[in-house]
Amino acid sequence: MIGPVSLSRAILSCALPLLMLAGCMQPSTGLRDVANRSAAPETLRVMPPMNQFGVPRPIAPMRANAQIAQDFLELSFMMESGREIAQLSRFEGPVTITVTPGAPASVLADLDRLIARLRQEARIDIRRAAYTDTPANITIETLPRAQMQRVVPQAACFVVPRVASWAEFRRNRNGRAMDWTTLQTRERVAVFIPNDVAPQEIRDCLHEEVAQALGPLNDLYRLSDSVFNDDNFNAVLTGFDMLVLQAYYDPALRSGMTRTQVATALPAILARINPSAPQGGAGAPMATPRAWIEAIETALGPGTREAARPAAAARAVEIARQSGLSDARLAFSYFALGRLSLAENPERSVNAFLAARDIYDAIAPGRIHAAHIDMQLAAFALSTGSYEDALRLTGSAMPAATQGENAALLSTLLMIRAEALEALGRSSEAQQVRLDSLGWGRYGFGTNAELGARLTEIASLTP
Repeated sequence: MIGPVSLSRAILSCALPLLMLAGCMQPSTGLRDVANRSAAPETLRVMPPMNQFGVPRPIAPMRANAQIAQDFLELSFMMESGREIAQLSRFEGPVTITVTPGAPASVLADLDRLIARLRQEARIDIRRAAYTDTPANITIETLPRAQMQRVVPQAACFVVPRVASWAEFRRNRNGRAMDWTTLQTRERVAVFIPNDVAPQEIRDCLHEEVAQALGPLNDLYRLSDSVFNDDNFNAVLTGFDMLVLQAYYDPALRSGMTRTQVATALPAILARINPSAPQGGAGAPMATPRAWIEAIETALGPGTREAARPAAAARAVEIARQSGLSDARLAFSYFALGRLSLAENPERSVNAFLAARDIYDAIAPGRIHAAHIDMQLAAFALSTGSYEDALRLTGSAMPAATQGENAALLSTLLMIRAEALEALGRSSEAQQVRLDSLGWGRYGFGTNAELGARLTEIASLTP
């Protein structure tokens, strides 16, 4: 048994900033087939340097410590499959991490940035091993995605215990060594990441899988402010995630503690490390219905016919409403419905996006969720000739995209903005904005071919 295999970046790939009308999992059904003009060849003759994000600005969680304790327990004592974990496991003592030779150039820089955040924000004693051939607690190995998916078909990237290489994983993948629930203390963990995808996707995998190598093994759809959520809105570790990891490695906890023992220790831990949390108790979180999860995975996952996706998303909305969910799970249901309905029913799609934004504005105002929705609405505004609306929507989304370090989303917003400016006769401004979009796109999309396709896709929206 292997786990947790992080399926979120494969199964729910349509939560990434793809344009409306672009077919989920099957781009041949999307805008690239109907593009009537291309901005790519001329624009790509002069490529700016790859843009980089500045100092991280994580937002602290805005809920009571009692609720955070409940989240911690559910994240830490259950697998994504629903299997219970009997005892806490973590690394005891300083943690070392290494990258095997041959990784893309961006990996080490992004890993060093992540390590610095883990040391400063989560207070974890973690550092890179002195040499690449030095044994480490966490080994990161990169390899072609196709090679990974021949063994774990639906995983975009994943983490496994008790091994230090791909070869060792292949030899032991069917044994109990791969079972996280049997761990007492973590000593060796391997993270496997594709080496033939965009730098941003590699970084996203680094954040999610290293966080799971260190701490919680579960994902919860109800969390709107965490990478421990299969909706994929948050690309890098959030303030909540760092707080959870800091608690995970607090001296008051140790490997082998039961859920009851951890629950007893958590109130004092969180009061000490998160003293500014709002006051209040913890209501019992509503469990996510299995039928809702299946509807979402059908709507956004591989293997579903395109015609069946909108109906599955509508079913997720209905299940969420009937179950009394009014949080991020209902919002994500509407978001999926909006993404998947536009080609056949634009009015239904826009209404679904607006419903999703209303919920996200209530639970996570000004965050990355609204930025994704505003991007979709901006693309719609561009396609209908509402250029001022496109500028307003992209302008409102860009701060959250920047704060969330989502270069692909930021690049897409800038491309839409450039087309709107061009249509309004502000050509010199449009040219500068488009060049800025390329700087972010080099990180977010990777290759010139992907960048050119995205530019063409957005150019085709303009009437």
